[in-house]
Amino acid sequence: MYVAIFVCLSVKAVHIEIVPDLTSAACINAIKRCVARRGRLIELRCDNATAFVGADREMRELRRQVLTNEWEQYCLSEGINFKFVPARSPHFGGLWEAGVKSFKRHFRRIFGSTSYTIDELATAAAHIEGILNSRPLTPLTEHPEDLSVLTPGHLLIGEPMFSIPEPDVSDKPISNLSRFQESRRSVQNFWKCWSRDYISLLHQRSKWKTATKNIEPGTMVLLKQDNYPPFTWPLGRVVQTYAGSDGLVRVVLVRTGRGLFKRAVTEISVLPIESETTNQMTTVVYCQANYQG
Repeated sequence: MYVAIFVCLSVKAVHIEIVPDLTSAACINAIKRCVARRGRLIELRCDNATAFVGADREMRELRRQVLTNEWEQYCLSEGINFKFVPARSPHFGGLWEAGVKSFKRHFRRIFGSTSYTIDELATAAAHIEGILNSRPLTPLTEHPEDLSVLTPGHLLIGEPMFSIPEPDVSDKPISNLSRFQESRRSVQNFWKCWSRDYISLLHQRSKWKTATKNIEPGTMVLLKQDNYPPFTWPLGRVVQTYAGSDGLVRVVLVRTGRGLFKRAVTEISVLPIESETTNQMTTVVYCQANYQG
């Protein structure tokens, strides 16, 4: 069995399909299922795999056979446009390759040594899709006490992704679990590994060649904290900052749904869209200052 991963180029929402083989027919069927559940696809970018090239050729042939003169212009405007990256250049598709890495790396580590039925595999893939689409992107409001965030799930179903509450069995030995509990344990372990790595990834910094902006009160952050159930993120807003003698903020006071906590800046991560906006604003101000000077 194989897994097809569709990644939105705008908000990085993820759609996962189980595929039985690498034929063009299986690729087309996966695209049809994606369209049926997520809506019309205008453009589909991918690498030059044989299945993708064959699917593009067959879909063009199907459209050519079905089109009539009066419907031709309309159907062409509604058709899916395939765009391929250059051969042997996977770095051109870095956005969807990152989605593949997020799925494959943890899936192999958690599920790799266990055999599953098609039903169990489809259920696990759906849970993983929900986990990937539950990650916070940016605050919904600027209110200092509002901890609600925008996620890819909002743009897919209009609300955050939801998981049925289940007992935590991630630390129990497999020998004491039933088949159903074993599948649940794998999904819970995937959540723990991926959420921890996602928060750490947001906090990665390159070598300090230029000064970065201090965290300000009101900033929405993710806390590095374990033992949260799936689809639940430890969110908080910075209430107060504590700067050192050099003016750099290294400790902050964060308000969460459980109260106020002091955390070092190394133990929190600013949401991705908010941090990107801050960096862009800092760059623009720097350029204007140089220009005016």
